[in-house]
Amino acid sequence: MSRKILGAALALSALSAPALAGEKFPLDPGHTSIYFIHGHFGFSKMIGRFNESSGEIDFEKDNIPASKVKVVIKAASIDTNHAKRDDHLRSPDFFNVKEFPEITFVSTGIEKTGERSGKLMGNLTMVGVTKPVVLDASFNKDDISPPSKKFTIGFSARGKIKRSDFGMKYGVPNLGDELEMLIETEAMRP
Repeated sequence: MSRKILGAALALSALSAPALAGEKFPLDPGHTSIYFIHGHFGFSKMIGRFNESSGEIDFEKDNIPASKVKVVIKAASIDTNHAKRDDHLRSPDFFNVKEFPEITFVSTGIEKTGERSGKLMGNLTMVGVTKPVVLDASFNKDDISPPSKKFTIGFSARGKIKRSDFGMKYGVPNLGDELEMLIETEAMRP
């Protein structure tokens, strides 16, 4: 799922980025946003986010399929701008954050589909269930970031999952089963 991390490694190969083979780029938590969208009784779509995440991209410039991405999301950091709903989403009806405090994505492969785009395949673990997911990823930029003066890579990723596949069946189908994930992130050389 998530919004961060997932594909920067992929399109970096298309550029002459000054990154070293196997170099690890930690995700920048201040420039990583993980959002989700789901239907609400057919009236509207609710947008939420996770406020706390971490991870890294292990970038293999000369062998993109060998690159790896890992993202860890603190499930309790869910934020839909509505405290009562957020508490319900943290409950066993949904994310069950006491028993399953983390949501993880670990890549299993990267496939280029264009000069700056690709498919990022991986395993998403949520509520103790692991399922394969595919995210559409696009590389945005690699360069020295003016504020930090550090070499930075940035990317976006999008994908859809069914929450019922992870055991979250509360309210289905009225509360949308399909979750759309949107990830925007920057990863920075330490």
